[in-house]
Amino acid sequence: MEMRKKLISWCLFDFANSSYSAVISAVIFPVYYVSVIAGDVTGKGDLWWGAAISASMAFVAVTSPFLGGIADYSGKRKKLLIFYTLLSVLSVAGFALLKPGMVIEGFCLVLVANIGLEGGIVFYNSYLPQIADKEHQGRVSAWGYAVGYAGSIISLLIALPLVMKSHYDEVWLMVAVFFAVFSLPAFIFLPSDRKTEMNLLGSAVQGGRYSWKTLKKIWGRKEVRKFLLAFLVYEDGVNTVIVFSSIFASATLGFGPMELIGLYMVIQVTALAGASVMAKPIDVLGPKKVTVISLLLWSFVAVAACFVFSKAHFWVLASIAGLGLGTVQAASRAFFTQFIPPGHETEYFGVYAIVGKSSAIAGPLIFGFVSSVFGSQRPAILAVSAFFITGLVLLGYVRGGGPNIRRGRPV
Repeated sequence: MEMRKKLISWCLFDFANSSYSAVISAVIFPVYYVSVIAGDVTGKGDLWWGAAISASMAFVAVTSPFLGGIADYSGKRKKLLIFYTLLSVLSVAGFALLKPGMVIEGFCLVLVANIGLEGGIVFYNSYLPQIADKEHQGRVSAWGYAVGYAGSIISLLIALPLVMKSHYDEVWLMVAVFFAVFSLPAFIFLPSDRKTEMNLLGSAVQGGRYSWKTLKKIWGRKEVRKFLLAFLVYEDGVNTVIVFSSIFASATLGFGPMELIGLYMVIQVTALAGASVMAKPIDVLGPKKVTVISLLLWSFVAVAACFVFSKAHFWVLASIAGLGLGTVQAASRAFFTQFIPPGHETEYFGVYAIVGKSSAIAGPLIFGFVSSVFGSQRPAILAVSAFFITGLVLLGYVRGGGPNIRRGRPV
């Protein structure tokens, strides 16, 4: 019963933060920021939005391994999870104060909100090896993403009537409340912080030293290094599509607010289906094979999107993209977990976060820059396809990622 509470509360945190991912990162706020706050249709709004995402991810990438070390030495993993979550929640609530033309203020709030979200996920991910044994980590990882997609759908359904009435300030407040309320079970039931004699300053120093050693140690492991390089490249494509998909649909294909919400809900349903259906295959077939299949889907979608001119065709492409979205994220997390020695979860996931967040630095900047230079988002989305294709090639050279379940064993 105790373990079940931990599993449910861990998944519910994904349910909670997915309201941010859906409404703020992907569907409603990006279009609102570019079209209403920035009020620019020549590509400069894309550049501002891409810069905000890239800068926040760069900050998280730099600090994640050190915070991971601090959490291990000070024993304050849960406290840091709570702190970063509240930072994001309060910043999102602050969106309600934004007015047209407040580009810099919006940039700053997005920066802090995204740092809070992504920084908290570092500590959230590090709980996975503690709450699930190795043979079930793949499916538990997928369950987390599946529940997260359900959270995205529900938060968008709540936002829908508010958007129809143009009550955008209330949308941002709804997300803040949703994120805060459904994070509470994780704050209560996930494993408690350990008591240590080290103060915060001492643990910060030790954590910094240890994180540097960990970086050198992990980077010195050939297969881990090859995996992280491949992950760096293809995840950049994933993150870029997530933060620019609604802007592309709105600006290039003329999708309205209601259509954008409907489109994203379809993506979440297909992503939920993909994550659920592939949960067991991640353990049985191995996360590497599942990741390869997902990247093949993403490569096709990114190239095809450049040549799509009808909304109907884009709906089909979005559905295909959704199938690969939950699968590639869950499989990648399960793949990396295979490399982690027992007792080193937090610092390894700190490095995983460095790579994951670094992979959201180049892509958004490139998309925004290409869109601004060409005055069109089609060359920008085509540029993103290179991330998936290159990542797929690099992943082929990684050894490992085999089945978590040995042949002949019941599943």
